[in-house]
Amino acid sequence: MLYATRTDIHHDLTVGQLCCNGLIRAPDPLGVAGNQLAMLSDYIQPEERLVACPNQDVVYGFAILTLDREPVVLQVPDFGDRFWVYQVVNQRTDSFASLGKMYGTKPGLYLLVGPDWKGQAPAGIQGVFRSPTNIGVVIPRVFLNDTEEDRKAVQEIVSGISLYPLSWFDGKVKSKDWKTIPHFPSTSTGEEETKWVDAEQFFDALPKVLDEVPALPGEEALYTNIRSVLAAAGTDQKLKESLKQVGIAADKELMAPLFEFRNYGIPLPGNWTTQSNGAQFEADYFTRAAVAKSNIFVNKPSETKYFYQDLDGAGARLNGNNRYAITFTKGLLPPVRGFWSLTLYNKFHFFQPNELKRYSLGTKNKTLQFAEDGSLTIYLSATPPEKDKVSNWLPAPHDDFSLYIRSYWPEAAIIERKWTPPPVHPQQ
Repeated sequence: MLYATRTDIHHDLTVGQLCCNGLIRAPDPLGVAGNQLAMLSDYIQPEERLVACPNQDVVYGFAILTLDREPVVLQVPDFGDRFWVYQVVNQRTDSFASLGKMYGTKPGLYLLVGPDWKGQAPAGIQGVFRSPTNIGVVIPRVFLNDTEEDRKAVQEIVSGISLYPLSWFDGKVKSKDWKTIPHFPSTSTGEEETKWVDAEQFFDALPKVLDEVPALPGEEALYTNIRSVLAAAGTDQKLKESLKQVGIAADKELMAPLFEFRNYGIPLPGNWTTQSNGAQFEADYFTRAAVAKSNIFVNKPSETKYFYQDLDGAGARLNGNNRYAITFTKGLLPPVRGFWSLTLYNKFHFFQPNELKRYSLGTKNKTLQFAEDGSLTIYLSATPPEKDKVSNWLPAPHDDFSLYIRSYWPEAAIIERKWTPPPVHPQQ
């Protein structure tokens, strides 16, 4: 449960650090201000190591909610025809608000409140969303074409995204040039994701998590049993040490394998996998933990459907020293009303820096080359293909890698599993 919520992050990090664009931004300590947003103004940078599986299709934002202090106002600008979605999740990473293009959300001001708030929304608030926990996360995502023209065009829209405490509310629309906020050197180290959960201290932190996250209907007995064990460990040093060793073993033997996409999820043709309850996990502890380990902060399936791949069509591990191709036949690109992308991650689920600065291909790319029969082939390898194929090439590391398809605002064919990705074929 602790791994799934990562509740400890709000004690010692900043909004800017979690905005994770490779250069830390907007360092407002949550212990001082809190309930504030930091936005990027371009794609996330490849050096980011704070949250695995970032994407380079959107302009991201990030805010940690501490709703026991006070409600927060969330501002939605006029996005026009541009795709956008705000992910708003509670401490279980389950969604408690639906805001985005697929919902027909109108521009305006919305209020996010905690479970115990009994106030009245002021005039000018268009809607109120109540979280079952006081801690939560808001992640705006705004689609960005990979062109300089669109980078310029998106700035005015992004400047209208805002989140702030209710005590700051004056009924006026706010604007901020996110390019002007301070930049600070990245604190990310190593190649793997920042280790948010200390297995040795798991059971020391668990009581606070239980206090912060109310039991769901049917979980009352589970909570009681866990609390009784923790209480006994508080007076029995041997039991406390045993719990510590259990935490270490579980992290190594149970959690570590769930980092690999092939070890969880719904199996699909061609060795792809998926999950169907992102951001609405409720009591599905296994999937919540697996997603938290491998690619936390996924959207609801109605907002984004994800497909994961570690293997080629024959079942062998994908490795950049080999050459691969994935071909979408004419009319069988991911059926979406928003956009789609195919992202290539290294074995740590991060971008591998390359000269093209290319980490995904899809709707955002305007130079993709289609074959005469209307099909689209994307090439995957550490060394470049022939020159006429480079526009469709995703550079890979000289090591194992994984693939990740995002389909934003998926059509029914995806939701109902009538469409699944084509297999990844090795090439000579």
